[in-house]
Amino acid sequence: MAADIHDIIIIGGGVGGSALAKAMAEAGAEVLVLERETQFRDRVRGEAIMPWGVVEAVELGIRDVIASSGGHELPWWNTYQGSRRPGHRDLVATTRAGAPALAIYHPVMQQALIEAAASAGATVSRGARVVGVNANGTPRVTVETGHGREAFRARLIVAADGRGSLAREWGGFQVRRDPEQTLVAGVLLDGVTASDDAAHVGLDTQGGRFVLIFPQSQGRARCYFCYPEASGLRMTGQQDLPRFVQESQKAGVAAEYYQQATAAGPLATFDAAAVWVEHPYKPGVALIGDAAASSDPTWGQGLSLAIKDARVLRDHLLSNDDWEEAGNAYADEHKQYYGVVHTAELWHSELLLETGEEADVRRARALPLWREDRSRNPDTFFSGPGETLDEKARRRFFGEE
Repeated sequence: MAADIHDIIIIGGGVGGSALAKAMAEAGAEVLVLERETQFRDRVRGEAIMPWGVVEAVELGIRDVIASSGGHELPWWNTYQGSRRPGHRDLVATTRAGAPALAIYHPVMQQALIEAAASAGATVSRGARVVGVNANGTPRVTVETGHGREAFRARLIVAADGRGSLAREWGGFQVRRDPEQTLVAGVLLDGVTASDDAAHVGLDTQGGRFVLIFPQSQGRARCYFCYPEASGLRMTGQQDLPRFVQESQKAGVAAEYYQQATAAGPLATFDAAAVWVEHPYKPGVALIGDAAASSDPTWGQGLSLAIKDARVLRDHLLSNDDWEEAGNAYADEHKQYYGVVHTAELWHSELLLETGEEADVRRARALPLWREDRSRNPDTFFSGPGETLDEKARRRFFGEE
């Protein structure tokens, strides 16, 4: 049994955890990162950072790490309805962030950030399986390794262990969850012929289907197909790739984009319902990234939120010697900005992805007004959670006033 004492123990060395570890180690903190995986794998995760998340990455000091590990800029956002391309948006010129989106292979980004954390002075332990968290007294983490169990203590434990966070459960946090509505199938493809300077998004409102293509350069792209959970369809494995392509084309992807495509990674389907904690801090334990709030991946906000969580928690820890106050201040701020993102996701899902007669009536009322006045549709997904999404904003969004 070890008695190691650190300033911070971070459970999970993914994007949010490693980004925070790097930032705090650079500020002189003693940081221990516990990462279960010895090698990061393709788990069909989000691989797009929205423009507002790119700004957060700059503020956190990880933008160059992402760029040097293959971050591919997407300055344009193309939208399609069938064979039509009604939207070709310049993200740098039209977002409050003034930045492009970034696409990057998730395992490569994870590896680059965990190496950057180690280079900054954090202690990184890989293959370490956390089996318990105890925040009574001095916060303590119990880890199982090939040599048995060890206990490590710290001023603060940060849970960055993802959507199914065990640390969140051990910490006694109450989890909330949206009803299931949408499934997301994703796969990394080679041979995609869509232009690689833009994200490509196809929307089929009648079928409640949504397609996203995020090129990573040289014909490789992370591709998603979002569709109603009620369909009962779940695509997985190489055998379902033709179905994935077929369904994506029905939803608006040009047939030629996927004509020469081959799988460069696994095809998997997962539930898109948001899962979150209202106040992601308890004495001695903070949650960040998907452990704090796993947003609906249909709208591509997960990576940007994880980076913002790391940046906001860093700022509060460095500006306040009382880490109890700092943790609660972080949680209060997280609740505000995640609340805006979550509200935007719910509104867009209701208006654009729900099907049936009532949904058609809502769209017939709202969408023509959007075309006349773009400010009716908040730019949260691209420019960040800087707007107030109150009842007045809701009524304008849905064309009720």
